[in-house]
Formats: sequence, structure tokens, C-alpha cells
Amino acid sequence: MKSLWLDRKSHFTSDAIPAEQHFDTIVVGAGLTGMVAALLLSRSGQRVVVFEARTLGAVTTGNTTGKLSLLQGGVLSALRSQYSLKVVQAYVEANKTGQAWLAQYMEQQGVPFQRRTAVTFATTDDGGQRLRKEAAVSRDAGLDVHFSRDPGLPFPVAEALELEDQAQIHPMDVLETLASDTREHGGLIVEGVQVQNVGSELPLEVATRKGTFTADTVVVATGTPILDRGLYFAKLEPNRSYAAALRVAGDIPKGMYLSIDAPTRSQRTYPTPEGELLLVGGYGHTGGRATSPQQHLNDLLGWANEHYPGAEVTHTWSAQDYQATNLMPFFGKLPRGHGRIFFGTGYNKWGMSNGVAAALSITSDILGGQSDWATAIHHRVTSPQGAIQAIRLNASTAKRMIEDKAKVRSNPEITDETQPQEGSGVVGLYKGEPAAVSTVDGKVCMVSASCAHLGGLLTWNDAEKSWDCPLHGSRFTPEGKYLEGPATHHLQKSPVKKKD
Repeated sequence: MKSLWLDRKSHFTSDAIPAEQHFDTIVVGAGLTGMVAALLLSRSGQRVVVFEARTLGAVTTGNTTGKLSLLQGGVLSALRSQYSLKVVQAYVEANKTGQAWLAQYMEQQGVPFQRRTAVTFATTDDGGQRLRKEAAVSRDAGLDVHFSRDPGLPFPVAEALELEDQAQIHPMDVLETLASDTREHGGLIVEGVQVQNVGSELPLEVATRKGTFTADTVVVATGTPILDRGLYFAKLEPNRSYAAALRVAGDIPKGMYLSIDAPTRSQRTYPTPEGELLLVGGYGHTGGRATSPQQHLNDLLGWANEHYPGAEVTHTWSAQDYQATNLMPFFGKLPRGHGRIFFGTGYNKWGMSNGVAAALSITSDILGGQSDWATAIHHRVTSPQGAIQAIRLNASTAKRMIEDKAKVRSNPEITDETQPQEGSGVVGLYKGEPAAVSTVDGKVCMVSASCAHLGGLLTWNDAEKSWDCPLHGSRFTPEGKYLEGPATHHLQKSPVKKKD
């Protein structure tokens, strides 16, 4: 699976590992938050390096649907159920600021994007009630939304809420432009360097697989923090969702659409020289906890083919985002870092605006300023509902770990002769230790089935041919190499630990 955005010849090439050992700021992660932060700090005159474990945009940013919208499904009414109107207004202002900054930047740099009307639609009476709540909160928060009973979709809707003058983007066009701009201001972007730890003393010592560096400031922009300080992995739920690009005969609705009913269904268009493509998305689930991720993708494609008969699939892909238990994104200073380690996470699938807003706030903090909306968000008080959700999430995670440990003992034993069917993976005990065995493209691989983060028992992702952790969302290749999530190490090659 490769996204439409990543399936192209890139104009970006990685910088070499720097010979210098100290930087003003080290940014961890080359997604949208990390690259905006790197550019702004480089522009200020700082010496900045970005370390990316994989490649530019390889994780969430390069696999998003690329909607830059302030109309975000049922997000605002959900926030209002936990926070005061002042805090919800601060969230909207943060997203407005992030959206405006990115739109202005694209216009200045000549990066193409399209202005579109965003539409959240309901297909049930229950969805219609939720939509009316969202409309009321949106208006109270300052958004000029209006209702429509005919948003132009090829299926009936109960009601639809619209917000004009939103935008849809090509996220890799944006990232490559940010990377080029950062370099013009003296910054470095180095791919293939996985950061494994950041020290707590000044200067901050940044340990990577390619050596150790120091910095006055570190920005952790890795989707979910790779540092466990603050236990943010326990305050975030990893959500995996699916997307596809399709070539459709005839006209395609031009809006950016999102259902408020479950399962989530999203669509937008993308212009190509051969005509516009239809992009559909949704059908998500908690990361690592689907019996068959492929079935979720199949359900999405089935829905698309039902309403766009004869559509030709050109790309399918998947992305993982993180929802905070209290629903509000986290950004700012990470504990135990002398106020010099910053992070952003919990964008809840709206990272195009939230991610930029987080970068703007972080860089303001570093350079000596701050905004009213950031102050309001930082000083929010988690509601009892948010606290209860955190308890539920962690109780569910603990229960899953216990159940998995019991279940693996009842699975068929893994031996040196175990060979799953092509494209599949199995988990069991090998010499008494949890082992994961897969067959992909004829290659059989065995690795430890214990996640390199906190030891959760891995599950097989039949859509992306990866090992996924059901606890906190870390993911690994069939060979055990790290892909994403809070883990900082690869899986053990051998399930059985060697004795000293």
C-alpha cells in the first residue's frame, strides 16, 4: 500500500549525517509539525537539524487525506461536552491560525491547492441531531456554518452542514517546499536516523542509531511522543483509518465531505492531468485491534463502488493518528526536560491545521512569545468525563495485555518449520517465548512477538503486512524494523533472549 501523495518521484534528497555535534534545536520527525517548526526556527537564525527515522512524510502526513478544514465532523460539540466555550473558542482560534498560516505559505511559495466547501453530512436521524449540536457549538465558536439538504452527493442525506472557503492540499508538495525553504535558511534534514532517547540534563543529549548529538532545545514531532515522560502514550488512543484514490467516469462532487455517522466516510477530489480523482477514506479502528484491517479497507471500497459504480482504484493506503482521552491536542513542554523539550500530539485526524498550530505555539515558546489561544488551551482543566475516558482506555489496555498473554499459550506452538500462508502472520510460543512468524513475498521471518515499547503482544496487519501493537500503536515490518509509534527500537530478531 502506498498513498497517492507518496507515489511519485521526489525532488527531496536527504542531507548527510552532520559532522557537527551540537545544534540550537534538534527536531525529531519530518512530518508537518516538525517541518514547520524547523523552518520557523531556521528563519530566526537558529542552527537546526531534523532527524527522521524513515523518510520525509513517511508516516501520518504523507498518508493523510489532505483536508485543511475548520469543519471537523463532530469535534467541536465533543469538546464542548468537556470544556467551557472559552476553551472551545481557543481550539477554533488555534486551527484558524494554523490554517491561515499554511494557506498563506502555500500562496507565497506557489504550492498549488484548491479552495473547497467543507461538508459534514448525516444519513440518520441520530446523525442529524448530532449535526445540529455541532452547528450550534460551531456558531458559538465563531464559524459561519449553514445547513443544506442537497450537498451534491450521489446518495440521500438527512442533513448537511457546510463551511465555505476551506482547502484541500497535496501534503508532500507542502513538505518538500518546507524542506527546501528550511535548507535555504541553513537547516538540515537527515533521513534514516532514528532518535532513541533524549537526556534530561542541559545541553540535551540526543541518542540516535547513528551517533549522539546535543542541543539547547529538542522538538519531538513524531505523531505520538517517543519519550515516555508524562506518560502520554497512556493518554492517547491510536486510530487507524483507510483511504483510496479512484478514477471515476463522469462528474465528481467537488466539496470536501465527511459523515458524522459511523463508520466515518470521507471524500474529496484531487486534480491530475488526466482528470480529477475521487479520494475516499474512513472505516477506522483502534490501532492493532482489528481482526482484519484488510476487511476495513474492503468495506471502504465496497461503499465507494456502491455509489460510484465502475470506479477504478489507483491507490490504497492507511494512516494512524492519535486521539487524546480528553479530546484536546497536547502541545508544549514535555516533563523532565528543563523546559527545553517540546512536543505535539493528539491531533485526532485534523493535523493539517492542528499540526501547524502546534508548531507555531512551540516555536513561539522557544523564541520568547505565546498566543492567547495557546494559553487558554494549556490552562484547561480535564473534565471528569475526560478522566473517566483515560481510566477506561488504560483499563482496556491492561485487560488486553492479560488476555493476550493467556491467549498466546493456547495458540499452536511455533517451530523452526512454521510457515504461514503467503501474506499472513501467526503468533505463538517458540521455546516458551512469544514469537511472530510471517510470510511476505515468499520470505519467512520470525521475530519476537513482544512489542519493543512495553511488551504488548503483536497482531498481524493483513492490509499493510506489518506487526502492530494493540496497546499503544507501535508498528513494525515483517523483519521487525520499526515503522511508527512510541517504540524506539526494532523487534528482537530472536524470540528467545540470549543469556549472558
